[in-house]
Amino acid sequence: MARLVKKLKLTANQLIAKQPVKDLGFKSTEELENYVGILGQERATSAIQFGVAMHRSGYNIYVMGESGTGRMSYLRKYLETEAKRQSSSDDWAYVNNFDNPREPKALKLPAGLGSDLQKDFESFIDKLLMTFPAAFENPTYQQKKSAIERSFNKRYDQAIDQIEQEALKRDIALYRDTGALSFTPMSSGKAMDETEFAQLPDKKREKFNNDISELETKLNESLVELPQWKRESNEKLQDLNQDTIDQALAPLMKPMLKKYSKEQNVLDYLEAVKQHLHRTVIEYLADERAMESKEDASKRSALEELYAPNLVVGHKNDAAAPVIYESHPNYKNLFGRIEYASEMGALVTNFRQICPGSLHQANGGYLLLEANKLLEEPFVWEALKRALKERQLKIESPYSEMGLMNTITLTPEIIPLHVKVILVGSRDIYYILQQLDPDFHEMFRVLVDFDDQLPRSPETIQAFAQLLKNRADDENYPPLSASAVARMIEQSSRMTENQTQLSAKIGELFDLLAEADFIRRTGNGRKINHEHIDRALDAKAERTGRVSKQILDDMLEGSILIDTDGEQIGKINGLTVLSVGDACFGSPARITAAVYPGSQGIVDIEREVALGQAIHSKGVMILTGYLGSRYAQKFPLAISASLAMEQSYGYIDGDSASMAELCCLLSALTNTPIKQCYAVTGSMNQHGEVQAIGGVNEKIEGYFDLCNARGLTGEQGVIIPQANVRNLMLHSKVVDAVKAKKFNVYAVSHVEEALELLTGHRPGVMNSKGNYPKGSINQKVLERLKEIADLTKENQS
Repeated sequence: MARLVKKLKLTANQLIAKQPVKDLGFKSTEELENYVGILGQERATSAIQFGVAMHRSGYNIYVMGESGTGRMSYLRKYLETEAKRQSSSDDWAYVNNFDNPREPKALKLPAGLGSDLQKDFESFIDKLLMTFPAAFENPTYQQKKSAIERSFNKRYDQAIDQIEQEALKRDIALYRDTGALSFTPMSSGKAMDETEFAQLPDKKREKFNNDISELETKLNESLVELPQWKRESNEKLQDLNQDTIDQALAPLMKPMLKKYSKEQNVLDYLEAVKQHLHRTVIEYLADERAMESKEDASKRSALEELYAPNLVVGHKNDAAAPVIYESHPNYKNLFGRIEYASEMGALVTNFRQICPGSLHQANGGYLLLEANKLLEEPFVWEALKRALKERQLKIESPYSEMGLMNTITLTPEIIPLHVKVILVGSRDIYYILQQLDPDFHEMFRVLVDFDDQLPRSPETIQAFAQLLKNRADDENYPPLSASAVARMIEQSSRMTENQTQLSAKIGELFDLLAEADFIRRTGNGRKINHEHIDRALDAKAERTGRVSKQILDDMLEGSILIDTDGEQIGKINGLTVLSVGDACFGSPARITAAVYPGSQGIVDIEREVALGQAIHSKGVMILTGYLGSRYAQKFPLAISASLAMEQSYGYIDGDSASMAELCCLLSALTNTPIKQCYAVTGSMNQHGEVQAIGGVNEKIEGYFDLCNARGLTGEQGVIIPQANVRNLMLHSKVVDAVKAKKFNVYAVSHVEEALELLTGHRPGVMNSKGNYPKGSINQKVLERLKEIADLTKENQS
């Protein structure tokens, strides 16, 4: 027994992989150079470089890994660096489509020209307001306008004069009254009134009536072409107005025509503006009634709504390619939207109300999105795939297609889309998309996988120290001492639960560094040292330790039954890990077993009451396999037993209690007491081999805290799998207790080693005749199982 204890007992040096300060090669981080790149992610960086350099369609990037590994910050820095090597993207503006205002046209411009065009149109509108109506007040224009009016009046007067002369010959006068013409008989050069006309002889009255009727007919025949004359006059006046407008516009538009002479789409738009202004100038700027009813501000606003380009994407001419991160990737934020204004109770819009989305801003560059946020938004994923596949950027409302929006809207011209999308998400999302969406692989062919762990090599340690220096410089922290760096390295290994690895979750370590600096400042320290790191860790444990402290108090008070000394039959201390928020801690739990004749097999009470999850139930079922293969070779395994995790009122998962459950079951089966000074954790297979489990550090520390609170005796300890020795990064309080021989940690590779430690009796080895040594545990198990099998057989017969 003593030899076995010595063999299985771990030394203090095996409980933690200390980082020797002298091996670091510096006294503080101020001696180090800054680190460039991302720590230990060579595979990921190589994939990023490939994905960014590959310009073929479908080679968008999915970046997976845990948050806190620095993936997002590295991606942004790398993309911004690559973007500087690329030319700036084009500017895009929407302008009025005068033929169909519901379908605005898109103008593509070299970088920088978009804002220039916008400013030039603002200046152009200012000049329009100053030029008109002044251009129509010019004497030359007024003379030409008067000549057109005189020409019309002359033709009209000539026709009237001719009829008037004919009437005078017949003693009839022609009267003109506010545009109306009438004939009246005359006598002695004077017009007759009705009384005088009535006194005339009948023949004379009849002659006057006939003459007036004839004159009216001739007048109508003379003025039959009056509408044609009016139309010709209006056409001449319209031509005069257009010529006047063209002459006034020529000097206003000449600078823009020259400036944008190489941009045919701008020249086409300027021509369309010029043609449309023939009507607009008269309507808004030359009509005296419009001038009286509209202020300059409203006239300017009206002109802007008609002509000023809506710059949706603008860049500086020397800018790099865009790198856009969209934190809220809903439909409107990604694809843009069309806004509306209320006029007299109706919703109206125009091309000036088109608002760009992140895809517009990232066009020609890179767009960073978080996969989980993207997939939470309705319609977005399918629309994004469609846009990437068709390489087209449409602004539309998904709700209008569903009939949920009745307002008349716009259909802006489609913009070509050239963007590389980088999705950042978890591994689970990646595998789900790969499985459920056949288009996903076609769209995102480049996978960038960030490691969660890094090898704890001298090169990585040096780079890690440089990275800490970077963070300290960025946040204006003082330098870290070598002891502080060593402590950070040890904490990083604890986070991975691996003595040979460092955690890639740099974010959590940066948070720890910030808290350590806060403690340094409260003590006016000049550098951050290991004591500040330890105090920051202890402070966090204190902040998040209410639940663990309450459970410990319940154990000490006896509300939760856990023994740490003495011996018990069918009772053993198992170890569990509990997670509450961001706190993770270990806690011992009593496991009990009861055995009785029957054939029900091993009953997992947790499973029967639906508290045991699948993996835990699997671990219990493995016990049946072990018992059958180990002991029931010459008779059937007929046993009824029940296993329970006592005083457990929540869900239980994992198979880390299976070794403890077997030892407890064998104790109950053979009436062999188990030492309660031990706590056990470990998974086992059907051959009794002990397998690694998770949370080993928290489990050991949880049991140590209970023993320490009751008083360490030197006999207490924890039994863990041998495979978990490399995972040990225990708190200094446990290491110091082991070093002082007040606490013990044992590592076993087979369940029988644990059984011997727990009972103080050897399990026994089967001899060549198939028998176990008399008085050994295995011999007792065999006899008891045979006895139960015989009883069951007798009862059945």
